[in-house]
Amino acid sequence: MRHAQPAFFAVPRASMLLGGLLFAAGVSAAAAEESTSNLVKRSLASAEKQYTGMLAAVQSTPGFPRTVENGQVKIVEVKDWTAGFFPGSLWYLYEATGNKKWRAAAEDYTARMAPAKFDKTHHDLGFMLGASYGNGYRLTKNPAYRDAMLAGATTLVTRFNPKVSSIQSWELWKNTNWAFPVIIDNMMNLELLSWATQASKEPRYREIAIAHADTTLKNHFRPDNSSYHLVDYDPQSGAVRGKQTVQGNADASSWARGQAWGLYGYTMMYRETKKPEYLEQAHKIAAFFMNHPRLPADKVPYWDFDDAAIPNAPRDSSAAAIVSSALLELAQFSDKQLAQRYRGFAEAQLRSLSSPEYLATAGENGGFLLKHATGHKPAGKEIDVPLNYADYYFLEALLRLKASQK
Repeated sequence: MRHAQPAFFAVPRASMLLGGLLFAAGVSAAAAEESTSNLVKRSLASAEKQYTGMLAAVQSTPGFPRTVENGQVKIVEVKDWTAGFFPGSLWYLYEATGNKKWRAAAEDYTARMAPAKFDKTHHDLGFMLGASYGNGYRLTKNPAYRDAMLAGATTLVTRFNPKVSSIQSWELWKNTNWAFPVIIDNMMNLELLSWATQASKEPRYREIAIAHADTTLKNHFRPDNSSYHLVDYDPQSGAVRGKQTVQGNADASSWARGQAWGLYGYTMMYRETKKPEYLEQAHKIAAFFMNHPRLPADKVPYWDFDDAAIPNAPRDSSAAAIVSSALLELAQFSDKQLAQRYRGFAEAQLRSLSSPEYLATAGENGGFLLKHATGHKPAGKEIDVPLNYADYYFLEALLRLKASQK
């Protein structure tokens, strides 16, 4: 899977546009003057220090570090949807440095993901296997990693319903009236299916990915190009039963990370299919996010754009990391002026995330990189904490930014 650098484009190194974006974002003059190459180098060096400490602390413990809870690193099992992000971050550190220490650690944690490829209760197999086995295969071409991803793709398509023309996201939890819930996050798992068609020459995987993306495009988005979190369908007829949120502020609100998943997902699907409607949707989501009147000056969003507590609402650094990575890829498929704007915005986000406000000091934050992420505020969980997927997309964005300078 091509997570980190399908990008081979040039970025202006010192444009007036970028300078304007940085100062408008409230970035200090010193931070704005730091070269892009030094920004990336400094942030990756910080990541190495942090993950060296975390790895020493958790490597003998079964499972995967997800966040910090009650002052302690929370370890989750392989069935957790976030499990693959830690090995994915280790693969990115190996890619960034060439240090075999990171490869050995990534191989260890990727091997721990093996049970996920047969887990039919998850729509998150693209996250779980793509970040771990996908990056491992991209960097090593280990055929066992290829086999694991094909097994996972075969498992994932068992959740596809041709009447709905979508992959079911969640199981039918107790105390819900869902019949076939589909969440915007599910766009991220389609990359595994697109890759599987390329690897196996079996078109069915890609056909299912396109069907799901088309259904989401039809039903998830509002006139302003924000998205609902969840759409529930009738599995017999495919009719929409309801639209709501679970992790956002309200059914009609714009949950920041949901917008990020949509932007990244449609950018990726355009890369894989070249369907113009996917590119158009990615541009629309980008415009919604970048131009939102309640986006803070540093371009790290509040957890939901419609929380009445703004400006005192929690931020979500994970959403900023996902958006910055997505915009750097979207720039490749855009005209020169728009591409420059996307790259400038993404770099401004990364300068914010690489500042002391968000990037943890070595030895703090449980060993995670980014502070101030929000996982599930309505449930009172993971508010203003580090999250392993915030780190993963931050590292991915840094690598994409580095590649853009070549």
